[in-house]
Amino acid sequence: MKLRQWQSECVNGALEHFSAKHKHFLCLATPGAGKTIMASEVAAQLLEQDLIDFVLCFSPSINISQGIKHTFSRLLECRFDGVIGAVGCSYTYQSMLSFKEDFWQLLKQNRVLVIFDEIHHCSGSSLEDANAWGEEILLNIQSQAEYTLALTGTPWRSDQAPIALSRYTDPDNQIQCDYIYGLRDAVADGVCRSPKIVLIDNERISVTDEENETKTFNSLEALFKGSLVTYQSVIKNDIAIRHALTLATNKLDDIRLQNPNAAGLVVASSIEHAAYILNMLRSEYGQTAEIVTYKEEQPSHKINEFRNSTTNWIVSVGMISEGTDIPRLQVCCHLSRVKTELYFRQVLGRILRVNKAINQEAWLYTFAAPKLVEFANRIAEEIPDVPVIFRESETVSVSAEQGRSEIIRASTSFQAEHKVRFSTPHENESQSPILMPLNNRDLSWGQSPSFEILGGFREKVVSTFNSPF
Repeated sequence: MKLRQWQSECVNGALEHFSAKHKHFLCLATPGAGKTIMASEVAAQLLEQDLIDFVLCFSPSINISQGIKHTFSRLLECRFDGVIGAVGCSYTYQSMLSFKEDFWQLLKQNRVLVIFDEIHHCSGSSLEDANAWGEEILLNIQSQAEYTLALTGTPWRSDQAPIALSRYTDPDNQIQCDYIYGLRDAVADGVCRSPKIVLIDNERISVTDEENETKTFNSLEALFKGSLVTYQSVIKNDIAIRHALTLATNKLDDIRLQNPNAAGLVVASSIEHAAYILNMLRSEYGQTAEIVTYKEEQPSHKINEFRNSTTNWIVSVGMISEGTDIPRLQVCCHLSRVKTELYFRQVLGRILRVNKAINQEAWLYTFAAPKLVEFANRIAEEIPDVPVIFRESETVSVSAEQGRSEIIRASTSFQAEHKVRFSTPHENESQSPILMPLNNRDLSWGQSPSFEILGGFREKVVSTFNSPF
């Protein structure tokens, strides 16, 4: 197949890198640029030159893993399911923890290319600072693999730990990528959409504290600085949710006049939050909508169905934040309580992938919390200035089993973080919990002072890369 220019350059760069006796290659390419296709071409050329025997791919979720499997099978024109006769297989990072020694013997006895999608999920420059997946890479892949190809659209971690298999400068600890294809380049080449980020604010918010004193704030920034009201309280506020959804549904309706198949994504904060938003989209806005959360038995199947449907919206809790390829997504509401730059960029990446539709607008709606404003204004930076922390090795001895159990607990913290407690309505309330307004209800986020949104909303639009829209 015909590769994009950046893909050809990166393939050639990787092959030259490997021929120069360097084993590990790191590619930074913006979400939606086509990293999987590029990686499959590297694998195809190494196989054609008889430099490798097998290909193993690892990624952070089942949905991404299945997508890689289908892409590699189609482009390599062979089986990629790990059975006899297959040239390789695609796995999740989580599956590495269950592999026995006989699996890892494959790398010791054969020439294997190992491809890591979203490598930033794996941390560790040594066993002392590795997470569970990084530890497996250090122990079983780093020295044994013939070559490794690591891919990422966000080459840093929120915990500032070093990414596995990566090189950093000394002494400023900046990551060294072997090839960079940023969002600015991708937008200029027509490979990715040029997004507009809408920051929602309000001009009059009244807060009443426990002593019944009332203060009024003219922005969210002032609210968060001058009161105990939290960002989490704002994103579950009934009035705020309605305003964000009104903007987003109106925008999607406009886009669907040209692109009848266009869709929107709402990133919610909990299952209850998502269910409330789903009901609002269906009953108040007349939108077709589906929900996908980690509680589903087959979330990947539901995502695949949505990918090929004409349903307007999908409401997600932690399931469509990165790597998921749904090109018809063009509008996103970021209503998650997670406010890290890594997550913000991953969510934005869901609406950047171009398709053959007439209208290629991409709109992300979120609230003007100071951190989110900062992230929006520096979206053009490929690698934000986030210093990596290299910790000194500690002399405390820990047994291998104890260490592994600690790491595994850390690696499963995502699920623990998203567990919520369902509260029940008061006796005199006839509505179900899902249908109740969320602004004064406990979603396991702690208590905040009561507040009311009394003023008019205002929006600031951050246009990236001189967007023509």
